[in-house]
Amino acid sequence: MLKRLRIKFIAVIMSIVTILFIFIFGLVLHLTKQTAERESIQMMRSMAFRPPSSAPMNKPDNMPDNIRLPFFTVNIRDNGEITAFGSDYYDLTDKELLKKLVDSVDERAKESGVLSEYDLRYIKSDNGRMKAIVFADISSEKAMIKGLIRNSVIIGLIGYAVFFLISLLLAKWVTKPVEKTWNEQKQFIADASHELKTPLTVIMTNAEMLSDKSYSDSDRDGFTQNILSTSKRMRGLVESLLELARLDNNRAKIKLVAVDLSKLTYDSILPFEPLFYENDMELSAEIDNNIKVEGDKDKLRQVINILLDNALKYSDPADKVTVKLKQYSSECTLSVSGLGTPLTKEDLENIFKRFYRLDQARNDGQSYGLGLSIADSIIKEHNGRIWAESENGYNTFYVSLPL
Repeated sequence: MLKRLRIKFIAVIMSIVTILFIFIFGLVLHLTKQTAERESIQMMRSMAFRPPSSAPMNKPDNMPDNIRLPFFTVNIRDNGEITAFGSDYYDLTDKELLKKLVDSVDERAKESGVLSEYDLRYIKSDNGRMKAIVFADISSEKAMIKGLIRNSVIIGLIGYAVFFLISLLLAKWVTKPVEKTWNEQKQFIADASHELKTPLTVIMTNAEMLSDKSYSDSDRDGFTQNILSTSKRMRGLVESLLELARLDNNRAKIKLVAVDLSKLTYDSILPFEPLFYENDMELSAEIDNNIKVEGDKDKLRQVINILLDNALKYSDPADKVTVKLKQYSSECTLSVSGLGTPLTKEDLENIFKRFYRLDQARNDGQSYGLGLSIADSIIKEHNGRIWAESENGYNTFYVSLPL
């Protein structure tokens, strides 16, 4: 998929470049051709009204400044006599050639035009007493246009190659986030499938044994309890997956209301105190009063619950877990800290990734590695930050929110 995406991106870029090159070089060629033609016609018009008596003066060294092309003028009298004067670039004594030129012009109805077979541009002039035709050589003009086309092709090919290389680099750069997301999605699907496969296997195994009549009623009750407990764990996993999907798709829009984070933290701690007590753990709180933020109360409560649940699972019972909420100038910081197995640098970098779990020695087998990922998504929705630090054996999770 990524390869096809890169190819499409390169194809789009090169198509745009091709259209731009055709437009730019075509416009330059057209304007250059128009300018050369206009200047040539202006020169020819000026010569069409010059009196014949001045003809001998029109040597190349004595030409007006605006005359740049070889030219000559043919006069046709009423009696058909043809006379010519102008640049010595041409042999004007060849009456047969002059007659062919005049006949070719007469066949054309337009006042001006081009005789392609002779590489000449002409313009007619009739003052009543005689008819005059001014001819100018366009071979140099055609050579200039041909050279311009050649140079445009060379420049275009070089530019095309450069833009192609640039588009290759851009394609890799642009698709890098897509590649990262795609790999994360594949990993997510693989991990989710693995996590769902385990409880399903347990349920199927217990269901098969439950249907076996050779087992006693007490054994069958045990199979039923296994199916029930595993189903509850499986439902928790599915609900977590759905929650992540809603957060990813922004379907669960946060309700921005004023939230008393101090009171919310106190209220969230209360249900956990019995759980900590049952596990012979101490839970203490240092919370500044009247800290208020804009956010979704339920989602923020969910984040606090995730951090407390995480501390309950992984903190050392020999020491207490401390919850702090402090206010600073423009933000407040919530922290949950407890003594435990130090987190490695790799753990600190990856602990908020989906399905990332610590080594099995620290894993109770009940965690799916989704809680911190959900907390991370919620805090990002609130324009805050969440991170973890490990120092002197204490693992601390921080949440920073704007006031």
